[in-house]
Amino acid sequence: MPAHSNDELFLRRALDLARSGVALASPNPCVGAVIVAKDGTVAGKGFHTYEDKKHAEILALEQARERARGATLYLNLEPCSHRGRTGPCADAVIAAGISRVVCCMEDPNPLVAGKGFAKLRAAEIEVEVGAFEAEARKLNEAFAKYIRHKTPLVTLKCAMTLDGRIALPSKPAASRKGAARSDWITGETARAHVQQLRHQSDVILSGIGTVLADDPLLTDRTGLPRRRPLLRVLLDSHLRLPFDSRVAQSAREDVLVFCSSAEASKKKALEKLGVRVEQVSSSAENALDLSLTLKRLGELEITSLLLEGGSQVNASALSRGIVDKVFLYVAPKLFGGDAVPFASGMEGLVELQSMQVHHFGKDFAVEGYLRDPYSG
Repeated sequence: MPAHSNDELFLRRALDLARSGVALASPNPCVGAVIVAKDGTVAGKGFHTYEDKKHAEILALEQARERARGATLYLNLEPCSHRGRTGPCADAVIAAGISRVVCCMEDPNPLVAGKGFAKLRAAEIEVEVGAFEAEARKLNEAFAKYIRHKTPLVTLKCAMTLDGRIALPSKPAASRKGAARSDWITGETARAHVQQLRHQSDVILSGIGTVLADDPLLTDRTGLPRRRPLLRVLLDSHLRLPFDSRVAQSAREDVLVFCSSAEASKKKALEKLGVRVEQVSSSAENALDLSLTLKRLGELEITSLLLEGGSQVNASALSRGIVDKVFLYVAPKLFGGDAVPFASGMEGLVELQSMQVHHFGKDFAVEGYLRDPYSG
């Protein structure tokens, strides 16, 4: 952007503001806005949160007031052109007298998808699009998947050894009191990053096998603000969830169990603890229909799901093609022998696209996509 030397600076500020909406904007996208007046100073800024309703552009315009006339608006996402919970932001930008808009990317929402830019250009506002597009796309990839398909973006997260093992052989039931320090595969830095992934997600999903083996809490422990609690979802075909499990005991309507069959008394008792129970169809092998499960979560306006299952859940999710991306943490260790494999019985070949490698102390992680969240 050679003609305007500060464009990169202000666009990065808009992106940083947008990131402030993580866990606060869903099911809407994360959007940040910065208005720079004709004298080169910031006249207004804002980021969107779902509860506030007002979009980032409107918050920035309200701060800028008359200084918005002839100013430049910096955004990470195209101004909307349709009426939803609020009026079209493109119309507000035009009415405020903004003379130039610099934006990272087009809105993946089919109701917008270039129409906002078209409105601005028709009003003779200069529009530039495309800088930092990769960063902007990654920030709102869950929104893109949800708004196009009405199902959440599914990220499979797993920690494993160099030989692809995710756990030592099963422990006696009496010792299942949450993961012990000796059971941790990755180090503290990698585990802290997992909490960031949880914070960015609307749902954490696991299988009943993991609950029976490890008795985890499955919570967001970052301490950062959320609009709604992290929804803890369990796949539990025959409703085996123990009453004394940490998940059941800590349920505050933030635990949802999908099952295919359930005793009425067990279901009622779990619901009394605050666990929500829903029945979905299953296959002849009593495996829950994962596609129906995702569809149901989409109906609940869930845009992002972090899958933290065991070997069987990993295999089932990958074999059935419901995974959009993976985040695989690898420790420089070898379990070998009868240790639990990453995806036992997985069918077919899975090839990652757009792969990145991240380092966390002695550990590293592979982040990659199985499909583009913006496609379709």
